[in-house]
Amino acid sequence: MRVLVTAGPTREALDPVRYLTNRSSGKMGYAMADAFAKAGHEVLLISGPTQLEIPEGVDFLPVESALEMYAAVERHIARRDAAVFAAAVADYRPATLSEHKMKKTGETLTLELVRTPDILGSVRSQFGFTGTLIGFAAETQDLEAFARDKLQRKGCDLVIANDVSKPGIGFDSDRNEVLLVFPDHTEAPPEDEKHHLAPMLVREIERIAAEKMAGG
Repeated sequence: MRVLVTAGPTREALDPVRYLTNRSSGKMGYAMADAFAKAGHEVLLISGPTQLEIPEGVDFLPVESALEMYAAVERHIARRDAAVFAAAVADYRPATLSEHKMKKTGETLTLELVRTPDILGSVRSQFGFTGTLIGFAAETQDLEAFARDKLQRKGCDLVIANDVSKPGIGFDSDRNEVLLVFPDHTEAPPEDEKHHLAPMLVREIERIAAEKMAGG
């Protein structure tokens, strides 16, 4: 398969030296890209800024902001059979970008934020993608309910959810505990190292893709 994987955080600039971001390390997305490559698939990894080594055998496209990631996905997804959206993309960005470093001018500072484009939500409706679509959901409550809502609203074949409020898993960790939310059921594999979970997830995605192709 030709697979697109997004990974890492995005950075939304406030001024030349400051930005808004999140705690995503990119480890799960990079592990997925590596597992796909090792399984013999052609992989394009679109990544926000991380400290990780690029997996061997993947095509790598670095981006910084949510807008850059949106444009990269829009440009490349049509040629892909499957897409896995593991990046933690900012939902909002500063409404204005200061040309110079912002100075302290008072006891408080109010920032105006505007919505960033919904990349996963655009894949079916805006980009016309008909391949296998996998989303990730990083939540702190009501894990299955929020993941199933995302699956239905965004046309995913599978949403891989994890509770990032639990210590020792998820953001900044080498381990993860995921919930696999399919259209008709949910599975809960045991907690494991991300590089061990990734090959199992790749096999699930291969199965889903094969079933979609067989079904026409």
